[in-house]
Amino acid sequence: MNDTKTIILAQFFISGMMAFLMTGFFSLLHVGFTTDCLTEWSRAFAIAWPVAFILSLGVGKCGFALAVSIRARFA
Repeated sequence: MNDTKTIILAQFFISGMMAFLMTGFFSLLHVGFTTDCLTEWSRAFAIAWPVAFILSLGVGKCGFALAVSIRARFA
């Protein structure tokens, strides 16, 4: 799984799903289950997804490196 295009595509989907779920969860906590929640959620998601994607590209490499290191230590 070292194919760069596959990793970037996976990060695109993972960051999108996480941004969608997290912004939805926190919008519900902040506003409650109202029509305002949908407005806040869509605004938050539009901002969060690109940020999450860019950050996941860097954090993803660190996460994989940590996982490989831990697996090697306890294998």
